Amino acid sequence: MRTLCSSTLIGEVFIIGFAGLVAMKDPDLTTSTVWTVSGIAMFLCVLLCGVVTRRGGVALGWALQIALIASGFVVPTMFFLGVMFAALWWASVHFGRKIDEAKARFAAQTAQAGASGADAA
Repeated sequence: MRTLCSSTLIGEVFIIGFAGLVAMKDPDLTTSTVWTVSGIAMFLCVLLCGVVTRRGGVALGWALQIALIASGFVVPTMFFLGVMFAALWWASVHFGRKIDEAKARFAAQTAQAGASGADAA
């Protein structure tokens, strides 16, 4: 799960950075405000890559997805991109867990086969 979720989060880092560039053109926002918010969001994405498998990591990822969608109020294209990345996040979590379960089953079978092979010798 970690690899799939981290890949999605790193993609979001780039999307947030590009959205920051677009948001800078808004005359109501200062450059420092845009880059403070964008920088914090990008930092959280990278930080979340390391804690996604810990307790609450997936929930924090969902909170980040909601914030990404909500950023559409500043950069309207982010409504679409936020929904797309939320779908990617769901797929990363869903299929990542299935892959982790399959790896665990395979490891258990391998350990069992190794133990029964050692008993026979």
